[in-house]
Amino acid sequence: MESIVTCVDAQMVHDIRNSVRECSDRGLAVTSKWAAELLLSIPPNKRTSSRPTPTFQTSTPARVRSPAPQPAAAPLHAPASGYISADDTRVLEHDLESQEEDVLVAARACMDGREFSRAVHMLRDCRSSKARFLSTYCRFIASEKKALRDWHKLDNNRHQPPVPINTSLTDLLETVRNATDPWQLFLKALFLSRLSRREEAIESALLSIAGFQWNWSAWTLLGSCIGDGEELSSLVQLLPLSPTHPLVHMFQIKTLNELHNPSEHELSLCDRLLSQDFFPNSHWAMSLRACVLYHMHAFGPAEEQFERILALDPYRIDDIDVFSNILYVTENRLKLSKLAHEFLDLDKDRPEVCCLVGNHYSLRAEHEKAVKYFRRATQLDRTYLSAWTLMGHEYVEMKNSHAAIEAYRRAVDVNRKDYRAWYGLGQAYELLSMHHYALHYYQHATALRPYDVRLWQAQGMCYEEISRYREAIECLKRALIPADPHEISIFLKLARLHQLLDEQAEAVAYHRRVVEVCQADLRPIQDYAKSSLAVAQYQIPNGDLLLAREYLERVASSNTEEAGQAPELLKALKVALQERSEGNRVRNSDIESTQ
Repeated sequence: MESIVTCVDAQMVHDIRNSVRECSDRGLAVTSKWAAELLLSIPPNKRTSSRPTPTFQTSTPARVRSPAPQPAAAPLHAPASGYISADDTRVLEHDLESQEEDVLVAARACMDGREFSRAVHMLRDCRSSKARFLSTYCRFIASEKKALRDWHKLDNNRHQPPVPINTSLTDLLETVRNATDPWQLFLKALFLSRLSRREEAIESALLSIAGFQWNWSAWTLLGSCIGDGEELSSLVQLLPLSPTHPLVHMFQIKTLNELHNPSEHELSLCDRLLSQDFFPNSHWAMSLRACVLYHMHAFGPAEEQFERILALDPYRIDDIDVFSNILYVTENRLKLSKLAHEFLDLDKDRPEVCCLVGNHYSLRAEHEKAVKYFRRATQLDRTYLSAWTLMGHEYVEMKNSHAAIEAYRRAVDVNRKDYRAWYGLGQAYELLSMHHYALHYYQHATALRPYDVRLWQAQGMCYEEISRYREAIECLKRALIPADPHEISIFLKLARLHQLLDEQAEAVAYHRRVVEVCQADLRPIQDYAKSSLAVAQYQIPNGDLLLAREYLERVASSNTEEAGQAPELLKALKVALQERSEGNRVRNSDIESTQ
């Protein structure tokens, strides 16, 4: 049974510090920065406390300089017994790295200078695990750049494939096929994922994490292979760490944010990560929390969280696009404009900044300029999903359905798990009155986000357009499950659909619900006058006449458009009451005569 992780200890501090160096040595700049920022967020007294004796988690431990120079490329021999222990392997690997240190440093300098093929050439005779990782990783990046160049050559050509095709992936996978080193296993998982061999990629990522826990790139890759929340719950049981480990919490929150499906539970996990026991000063964890609030549509608290982050770190660009989405939804023009100008001056070539500026122009209804910046974001990062989706939204606003469809398709090609692109495709096809196509895409969206009211309503409207009223009713009933109980629009739509099917009793039941909700919320009579009339008309022949009179008198005394219809119905109600009274008198007389 794994122990419960209750706080950051000296071992964890050592592991994070080691991760900064190990990831940096291998060119994993994003992960190295992430680990460095996480390290700084730990209270200083914990960071400077006595460090434990290092326990190697990888075949490339921290290097200890030997006082005497080592002969270059000295031959290494296994013990006479033929058996090489784990300790012997680490020593051999350390010796190899020491001999190749100058080449490794030169290769890393080439990587920093974006000369990837040159780095591969430098490392051609190296044998250490780190050198093999750098060589394979550089080959991968070089092949990705070539694939992207070849893909862009076919821009505006109908023969252009949906995504760039890297023909080197199979050969690269072969170089790490029998990998046991955690870093090589990470590359294996990466190549398998790109080849759409998802289950094998998950297995390799789990093995990589087991060998080196603090490689956040491996966790991110693992999360990208997960399709939904249920699969995530199952996978958490397979992780080689305690369920209370902060890395497991980070992984859960980040993955559910990517799936647009976090809950109050993820919010509580964020609060735990930000407690004094873990990373109280982590801007990354604060941003994670802000994104959870954003996906839960708690825009006010999310905005406050982002404001707090920027007060602490005014130059932090990560997730600034999410902040801009919040300001866009809340229509905070002044703050969004100020943010756009500040960050455009800071770094105009970051996709997140381009997205921020695009939102700024969109809120000002300058859709052409918004498209320009969203397109710039996709040119900087082809896989930047939000920019493709937001570009599609702009084209919908411009009534350019065909361009919108193209943008949404690009988003789906990048990530088929994002419901927003599927929903956008449905909207675009609905604009073209192609309702069967729209239904197909709405169904994809609702499968990914089954408790989103908008998606079920959109589906219901499509079914109504093609006169499939029964299916439309079922969709709207599904929309009622997560809907606000004070929202009456869905009740009105259901009432109308039942009327179209000549199901008067069901229609009146929804109209009566509208009246009850409006009266409970003390809404003006204008909001429910039509429903009041519909209920009264149904009740007058042989229903609840007193209820009908109550509803009609309220409408008649109002200044609504329906007030003119109420007197005629009140006359009919008076006749019905007289007839009922006369009928009751006759029945009572008959009963008395028989006694």
